Amino acid sequence: MSKDETLYRIKEIADRLNQSQKVIRKHIFAGSLISDKKAGVHYISESHLQEFIGSLNAVEVIDLLADPDNSKTKKNDHINWVGISKEWESPSRSTYTSADLFCGAGGMAYGFQMAGFKPLCGLDYFREAGDTYKRNFKHPHILGDITEESVKQKFIETVEQQLKGKRLTVLSGGFPCQGFSMSGSRIVEDKRNSLYKDMLDIIDRLQPEWIVAENVKGLRSMLKGKVEEKILEDIRALGYKVNVTVLNAADYHVPQKRERIIFIANKIDKLNCHPAPLLQPSEYVTTKAAIADLISVSNDKSFNHVRAKHSPKMKLRLAAVAEGDSLYDNYSDSWKKCPWDAASCTIKENHGGVNIHPIEPRVITVREMARLQSFPDDFIFEGSKSKQMVQIGNAVPPLLSKAIGLAIKVAMKM
Repeated sequence: MSKDETLYRIKEIADRLNQSQKVIRKHIFAGSLISDKKAGVHYISESHLQEFIGSLNAVEVIDLLADPDNSKTKKNDHINWVGISKEWESPSRSTYTSADLFCGAGGMAYGFQMAGFKPLCGLDYFREAGDTYKRNFKHPHILGDITEESVKQKFIETVEQQLKGKRLTVLSGGFPCQGFSMSGSRIVEDKRNSLYKDMLDIIDRLQPEWIVAENVKGLRSMLKGKVEEKILEDIRALGYKVNVTVLNAADYHVPQKRERIIFIANKIDKLNCHPAPLLQPSEYVTTKAAIADLISVSNDKSFNHVRAKHSPKMKLRLAAVAEGDSLYDNYSDSWKKCPWDAASCTIKENHGGVNIHPIEPRVITVREMARLQSFPDDFIFEGSKSKQMVQIGNAVPPLLSKAIGLAIKVAMKM
């Protein structure tokens, strides 16, 4: 235990693990959770807490990290939290495979790759994102419209050729959901939602062991929850059992508060597990920690780090925006200033409205956006600057994807 390490009392550990203080005391007295007793008070270090979680088997971790009162989730969510800290720093390699629909620049694929999976193929219609994907990955990318049978067939054949008779482990996708509407008491889909139905078609034809579907948190409230219910029904109709909840990317070392609904499903009789948070809000990676060093880095197009040129008047306006606020009252979700000493607000590119730098009077660069989305510096984005920003704003943070991949690996061993 380091002298500078933060120490927690039993109550703090109990709150963190959603358990009673009595349960925590039992583990201390049994010797499974090491504490340092001073003046009759037990103190537990972060390292000893992580050693304790790592020593448990998967079922015990799920039970320990359960959220019995659903304080952070919907009342009807049934979540199987599983600890992933043991493998976080050095994930073991595996024979597990993944493929990605609506793959964009490859945030989901990169995260699964970091978790020890072998990505086999990505599919998207966004040309510049495809160029980025092909630059940063060795596996195939299919550029095309998923609604076209020839494109779907090419994706399926490409995946199956690499599987060589084996079954795909995970098929993932951040599907669009704007095409749902109501007809009386029945939910219906219009032509805009054919992309979602094509994803279901590919799932049915490929029969992956696992499905991971990602979307914005707002999906939960669409049509008073009916959209989420239909998605769950559609996945179950394909023979999968499914669990869903909202994950915050900041809980997994992403320097950004980005909440996304994550559906995890499987048809191999395993438990659907979501990754237990690795960090508490007080431990989140800050904007400063993520991008402060880039202030002194000169403009470099090859590094995706070119500062925007603003007029003197615009610079004054940008400097006057308070952290967490937007430049425009009627565009509260864009032109938002990132907080410096906290995790960033959600990174977006909304019709040119990107996030404002908290120190310098300008919007953040592409590389700063990428850092706040947890992309590594050697992940280079292709296309015009505006297209690069769209790619990053739409991406799944790789570290969030990594956490999901590790949770599936734990579940596979259960």
